[in-house]
Amino acid sequence: MEIHYISSERLTIERVGEILDRHIPIALSQDAVQRIVRCREYLDSKTEESNDPIYGVTTGFGSLCNISISAEDLGTLQKNLVMSHACGTGERVPSQIVRLMLLLKVQSLSYGHSGVQLETVQRLVDFYNNDVLPLVFQQGSLGASGDLAPLAHLSLPLLGLGEVEVDGIELPASEVLEQFGWEPISLQSKEGLALLNGTQFMSAFGVWSLLKAMRLSRQADRIAAVSLDAFDGRIEPFCDQVHIVRGHRGQIETARTMRQLLEGSQILAQQKAHVQDPYSFRCIPQVHGATKDTISYVSMVLENEINSVTDNPTVFPEQDMVVSAGNFHGQPIALAMDFLAIAVAELANISERRIYRLISGSRGLPSFLVANPGLNSGFMIPQYTAASIVSQNKGLCMPASVDSIPSSQSQEDHVSMGSNAATKLARVVDNTERVLAIELFNAAQALHFRRPLRSSVVVERLVEKYRKVVPYIDNDRVMYPLIDASVHFLQNDF
Repeated sequence: MEIHYISSERLTIERVGEILDRHIPIALSQDAVQRIVRCREYLDSKTEESNDPIYGVTTGFGSLCNISISAEDLGTLQKNLVMSHACGTGERVPSQIVRLMLLLKVQSLSYGHSGVQLETVQRLVDFYNNDVLPLVFQQGSLGASGDLAPLAHLSLPLLGLGEVEVDGIELPASEVLEQFGWEPISLQSKEGLALLNGTQFMSAFGVWSLLKAMRLSRQADRIAAVSLDAFDGRIEPFCDQVHIVRGHRGQIETARTMRQLLEGSQILAQQKAHVQDPYSFRCIPQVHGATKDTISYVSMVLENEINSVTDNPTVFPEQDMVVSAGNFHGQPIALAMDFLAIAVAELANISERRIYRLISGSRGLPSFLVANPGLNSGFMIPQYTAASIVSQNKGLCMPASVDSIPSSQSQEDHVSMGSNAATKLARVVDNTERVLAIELFNAAQALHFRRPLRSSVVVERLVEKYRKVVPYIDNDRVMYPLIDASVHFLQNDF
């Protein structure tokens, strides 16, 4: 059985996707164990020997940082921190994203700069491997002093508090710990801060959305190829020379992909009556390509983040330093996630315009893509649905990262709102998937009216596979199950 060992080796976005998709169990490498133990031993020694206050270790938190805590209360301080900060509300975080939060928290704590006990990190590993998923809520983090509220909910079950989901059933954490024979963790100094300070909530949403955006970017090209041929579009705007003289990598890649997807199409080869196509077809390389370039940039930013130490204070045993700083501030990824939301929304935006063109009764296609319009409304309303979703995306694309509301008596006077950027991004990505599914629904229908001419081998295989789950529409029928089936077709990564 394959095991992914948490180590100092760089964790890539693609590897995260593999671990999640293939349900690969995780374990701490021996090197990670040594780093965690060495750091904890150093912090214990430092606390005993030093009379100087250490933020969050021998002091209160936030604006209470000037209040010293006695040695006998250090564990209570950390437990109180976790309990008092579990103030999340709103929708539940999806189970797969909670799993990703666990994985990323283990990765961050494994570097030996957080001062946690080995047994604390190991219990997070146990939760991950046994699908013991804490109940976490989407609202409550400012994305600056770490994702305090959601990470508090992630951490409560370590103490035998809060609730978890096991096999789809919500249970008190205390019961589940007893079932597995696990004793609640007794937190030591700094551990509550190490668990709660960090960007694993927004990073998990960001990585999850990025992985989905990568898939949707590939699928958008394939779906656009079906639409282009169904609309009797021209291939000349996709020639290499046009895109090389502009030089954007994503644009060049998209044009080449479109040419490959449509190679050998009889429809494409026929004489065209029209000189040029609307922008939603002609500018596919420029629009889809810009999204590809954004995905590449955001992937770099998020990959840096998930390989980072983001709690506070940061412990450096070799240099005999405990530094209170701000690695928990989510600004680097907040900006990137706002950017990605805009880029992904544009895939939906241009997709909806292609949908509209396909049902418009032009280029020899019947109005609303049915043979008998009037008696049948055909594909009139799926376009409404796509337009509604695109409009909602536009509202969701207002950047969260431009906002800041001071907190903790203004000790935390600039925050990133990265958690809001992350949860909005996830909604935009899901919305875009639905719009692309509707485009494929329309494009496959439109292609039927080009018979007996055939599209390329790639496009014909795609439509043949699609027809196994979504039929051709002859007369009006209930549409929403077909849209849902189209969404699932995309989720299975055709």
